[in-house]
Amino acid sequence: MNYILLVYLHLATVVPAFFIGTYLLLYRKGTRAHKLLGKVYMLLMLLTASITLLMSSALGPVLLNHFGFIHLFSLLVLYSVPAAYIAARKNDIKAHRNNMIGVYVGGILIAGAFAFMPGRLLHSWLF
Repeated sequence: MNYILLVYLHLATVVPAFFIGTYLLLYRKGTRAHKLLGKVYMLLMLLTASITLLMSSALGPVLLNHFGFIHLFSLLVLYSVPAAYIAARKNDIKAHRNNMIGVYVGGILIAGAFAFMPGRLLHSWLF
């Protein structure tokens, strides 16, 4: 698949996920809005993590001529989102919260910071 198309698909899923995730972290939990937006957020994060696995690493060491360290965040998301959903369904709020904070911090904040590092496409677009 075309790399630029993958970048646009990734941005189309991760940007709204960032805003929805921020809202979910800051506002009241357990409401209908939280549950609905949470499902949208989880779907967006699963999509964005899947898309990033199709994108080959541009910097640093590469495994199998494709995967880099940043792909570890995709694996974190692909594990933590279902774990958080299952925890919520079991009413294990602590596990749900911990998994979702991990998704937000690791999958959005840290991975996003790496995406804006010099040598990466987003860095060249922005700066």
